Amino acid sequence: MSSSSSSHPSTSQDVMVLHRIIRGIANLAAHSFFTEVRVIGGENVPKDGPIIVTATHHNMMLDPVILSVGFPHERMLNYWSKASLFKHPVAAWILYSSGNIPVDRKSSDRQKLFKGTFQALAKGNAVALFPEGTSYTEPRIMQVKDGAAWAALEYTKWKKDHPELADQPEVKIVPAAIVYTNKSKYRSAVVLEFGRPIPASEYEKQFFSEGEGAARAAVKRMSRQIESELIETTINSPDWDTLYAARMARDILWEGDKVIHLDDFVVVSQTLVDLFSNTDIVPNFKNIRRHLLAYYSLLQSSHLTNSVLSSLPLPQSLDPNTPATTPSRLYTLLILIRDSLAAIIGLPFFFLPLIVHIPAYIMGKIGAKLVEEEEETQAQNKVAFGLISLLFIYTSGFFFLWALFWYTPLGALLSGFLVYLFAAYHTQMIDGNYERAKRFVAAWRVLVGVWTPRRFDLSLGALSQFMTPKTPPPNPWIERTRGPAKSETGDTPLVRSSSLTDLQLQKEPPVKTRASRRPPSRRLVRHVLRARVEAVNALANLFDQLEEAGSQKRIRSSAHLAHAFGETIVAQTVAEGAGENGGNSEATEGYRAVKEVFSFLRQKGAKIPTLRHGRFEGNWAAALSSEGEECATSDEKEEPLRVPSDTN
Repeated sequence: MSSSSSSHPSTSQDVMVLHRIIRGIANLAAHSFFTEVRVIGGENVPKDGPIIVTATHHNMMLDPVILSVGFPHERMLNYWSKASLFKHPVAAWILYSSGNIPVDRKSSDRQKLFKGTFQALAKGNAVALFPEGTSYTEPRIMQVKDGAAWAALEYTKWKKDHPELADQPEVKIVPAAIVYTNKSKYRSAVVLEFGRPIPASEYEKQFFSEGEGAARAAVKRMSRQIESELIETTINSPDWDTLYAARMARDILWEGDKVIHLDDFVVVSQTLVDLFSNTDIVPNFKNIRRHLLAYYSLLQSSHLTNSVLSSLPLPQSLDPNTPATTPSRLYTLLILIRDSLAAIIGLPFFFLPLIVHIPAYIMGKIGAKLVEEEEETQAQNKVAFGLISLLFIYTSGFFFLWALFWYTPLGALLSGFLVYLFAAYHTQMIDGNYERAKRFVAAWRVLVGVWTPRRFDLSLGALSQFMTPKTPPPNPWIERTRGPAKSETGDTPLVRSSSLTDLQLQKEPPVKTRASRRPPSRRLVRHVLRARVEAVNALANLFDQLEEAGSQKRIRSSAHLAHAFGETIVAQTVAEGAGENGGNSEATEGYRAVKEVFSFLRQKGAKIPTLRHGRFEGNWAAALSSEGEECATSDEKEEPLRVPSDTN
C-alpha cells in the first residue's frame, strides 16, 4: 500500500467524518422504520480499549445499521472490507473515513491478513464483524466461523512484537445478538443484546504452546465460546414448524404486539420454542401443533394478525357459524361505522404527512416485492427505497419553503427546521394511526368475509395449500453437514449441545408451493376465524394437560435457561468425531419444571387459557365456536381435545 494510503489510519480513521455522517443518517432511518431499538447488556461493552464485536447477521445491511446506531458509549465501529478496495488513495480515504479497515483475504499469512485490524486495535478502537459469514433466514444460528478468534489471538502475538503496546489493555471479544420482533415488518422493534466479554488471555497459553494443532484448537475453543454467547442471547429452534408454533402460541398468550417487554422477548420466545421442541410432552401434541400452524399460515395468507383480530370490537352477531339476520347485520354495520368514525377523527391531523410520505411507502413496498422470497433482504429494500424517496421529498420541501422566504440565509435555516419538524411529526403520528388503520381495514375485511355467502368461501381442497406455513428457501452459503443425525420422528430426545452448530442440521423442509395468486381475503375469513378457535382451544388443552401432570413434570430446555432458572443440567457425550480434535463432543441437556415454566410465563404477562370451564364459545373476538373438524387437512386421525376435570 502506498504511503499516502497507509497514512489514513492515523488521520481519517481517528476522526471518521463520513462514518459520523452515515451513522446520523442511519439513526434517522432506523428509528423511522422500527419503533424501538432496545439495547441490553450495554455494561458488558468496555468504554475504551481494543475490542472485537461479533454480531449476528440475519437482516443484510440493517444489521450494521442497528449495531452502529445502538452501540454503547457512542464508540465508532470499524468493519472489514476487501484490501483491494483501498489501493486508490481517494477510495482509501473514503473507506477509512466511513469506518472500514482492509482485510487481505488472499493472503495465507494471518499477520498480513489482519494487518489493518491490528492497526485499529492498537489504537484502542473497536472492530466489528459478522462471524456467521453471510446474512440468512433460518430458525437458529447455523454457523460461527473462526475469523474473529483468529484475529483476536493473532493480535496478541503481534502485540508481543510491539513493546510500546505493553501497557495497553488486552483485546476482548464482545458478542452482540441482533434480534428482530419481525425483521421485515414496518414499525416492528429490535433487541440489541451484548453478551459477556471474552478475554483473549484465557486462550493465549494454548495458542502459544508448541503442541501440534494447539493454536487451531485454541481458536476453535474460542469460536465455540462466541457461538455459545450468541446462542444464549438469540432465539434458536430445531426446525421451522417448532418456531412457527411457538410464535403462534406467543401471539395468543400475549395478544397485542407490545405486551411482552422487549427485555423479556428473547427469553420468553426461547421458553416457548423449548416447550414445543418436546414432541412427546402430551399424547396429542402433533394435533395441537397442527392447529397452531394452520392458524399461523391462514393469518399470513389473509394478511391479518391475531393481535388485530383480538382487538376488534365486533359483536357475537358476526359468528361465522350463525346465519346473520337483517337486524343483526344492520346493528353490526352501525357498530363498524361508529368505530370507523372514531378511528378517522384524528385523520385530518395526519392527512398532510400521510399524503406527502405516500411515495416513500409505495417505493418501500416495491422494494420489498423485488425480493419477496428473501426475507432477510425485504427490510433493507424497504429502508433503502424509502430513504431515497424521502431524500427527494424533503429536498423538494426545503426548496419550496426556502422560495417562500425569498431564498434568504435566515429562510434557509427556517426551511430546514420546518422540514425536520415535519419529519418528526410524521414519525410521532405514524404508530397510533398505523395501528388504527390496520384495525379499520381488518374489521371491514372480516365483515365482508362473514357476510359473503358461504358458497364463495374457498373450498377445503383449495384451502389445504394455505394451511401449512411457507418456509424460506435454504441459504446455499450455510454449512449443513456437521455432527450426529437426529431422528425426524420426534421419538429421540432433543439433546442440546453446548454448540448448536455441532449438531447435524435437520434436513430443511421443502418449500411449499403456493398458488401464484392468493385468493381474496373475504374467501378466507371464515376459515381464519374457525382456525383461531381451534388454535386457542388446542393451546388451552396443552396447558391443562401439563398442569394436570403435577409439579414433578419436567420438560427439556435450553441449557442456559435451565441454568438461569435453577433447574437440572445433564452432561452427555453425543458423538464420536464431533470434538475439536476428532474426539467426543460433550453436550448438555437442560430441564425445567412445568410449574416453574407456568409461573415464569404468567409473571411475564401471559394469559394462559384453560378448558376447565368448557371450550371457548364466547365472543368470537376472543375465541369463536368451531364448526366441527372440517378444517382438518391431515390424514392423521383427529384426537379429541380432552377437557380436564375441575379439581378446585
